Amino acid sequence: MEFSTIWLFVIATTALLIMPGPAVFYIMARSIDQGKKAGLVSVLGVSLGGAVHVLAGAIGVSAILMTSATAFTIVKYLGAIYLIYLGCKTLLSASGENHSENPKMNDKKLWKIFYESVIVEVMNPKTALFFLAFFPQFITPASGSVPVQFLLLGTIFIILAFINDSLYAILAANIRKWIVRKKGHSKVMNRVTGYLYIILGIFSAFASPSKT
Repeated sequence: MEFSTIWLFVIATTALLIMPGPAVFYIMARSIDQGKKAGLVSVLGVSLGGAVHVLAGAIGVSAILMTSATAFTIVKYLGAIYLIYLGCKTLLSASGENHSENPKMNDKKLWKIFYESVIVEVMNPKTALFFLAFFPQFITPASGSVPVQFLLLGTIFIILAFINDSLYAILAANIRKWIVRKKGHSKVMNRVTGYLYIILGIFSAFASPSKT
């Protein structure tokens, strides 16, 4: 691929990433609910989920998913149900739970946050749809293997998204610190994160393969 094409892709991707999407709101919800460490672990999970979509797009699996209304519907509802489940679980959690930043968060809890984040991203068919709609605009068959170009653009996208998402995770962690200083912060954080998950779940449920 020509350097000018890659540079144009970087500029376009950066402009798109600045506007927060479902993944960013999910990561911010994690940071507000469980702190910066949990938010950054969520970023890693979402990045791995994005890598799965990139690989699937490169080998054509995503294209099959997008052409099958049944497959798309199954995946989007599974993802939506999972997000709504996380939201309800958060809203029902004990309001008296200690939400202070916990630097000693154990590996088991971090691992759970990680794989939940991977599931949330993998089960989001809008990500696959976005990659299939956006990447081909910068791919030229004459420049070489299309799958290789797709993987290259996907790698660049994931790196930029990782940086962007990490900044949002840190921002949300700072918002958490502000909330913690307020009276009744546990209830506030439970409600904010719980409703964010539910809203994301509803948004996912109404995702359409005909829209980007």
